[in-house]
Amino acid sequence: MRALVVVAHPNSGSFSHAVANQIGKGIEDAGPEHSFEFADLSAEGFDPRFNQDDIAAFEMRSPFPDDVLAEQKRIDAADTLVLVFPIYWWSMPAILKGWIDRVFSNGWAYEDIDGEKVIKKLNHLKVHLVAIGGAGLGTFARHGYFGAMKLQIHHGIFDYCGIQVATSELMLLADGNDPAEHLKKARNIGAAIPAKVTRPELEMAG
Repeated sequence: MRALVVVAHPNSGSFSHAVANQIGKGIEDAGPEHSFEFADLSAEGFDPRFNQDDIAAFEMRSPFPDDVLAEQKRIDAADTLVLVFPIYWWSMPAILKGWIDRVFSNGWAYEDIDGEKVIKKLNHLKVHLVAIGGAGLGTFARHGYFGAMKLQIHHGIFDYCGIQVATSELMLLADGNDPAEHLKKARNIGAAIPAKVTRPELEMAG
């Protein structure tokens, strides 16, 4: 199993990076046959702006830009995705949303047939989401923020492309939560990821 672990935080010393690193260690704990690639969008300088070249590619009038092709190639090489991000204004950071806007485009992630039918093209992938928030659980529950995030991200993005959301975790640093416990949980998430990936050859063998 190979995972692409994507982190969207500008500070390499952030808690988001610490969580992503622990998930990577958990994947390694699962055995030498499992590996991951770490994609630090900010450190790599990914440009999240959807530009004229992206519009032309979306309309299938020209090839995808080179940086988009590079990201699609990384995803094609993975069995599963892991997205680790801080919650900004009850959603994901702009750099991660822009990564999705540009990379998960028409013709690669899905195909829009004359606005009438959508063909989902990433049915082979699973995604694990780890969202990190600074507010308390009461705030999320009282205003329905987590449910709104799940509807927007789970259904609006990944289901549209055929990607199964295997796990979705909310890690909150308020309410006296121990960051060390979150990091321990992150490692356990990583260790469990390989078991959630169904390989075609195993299905055939079974």
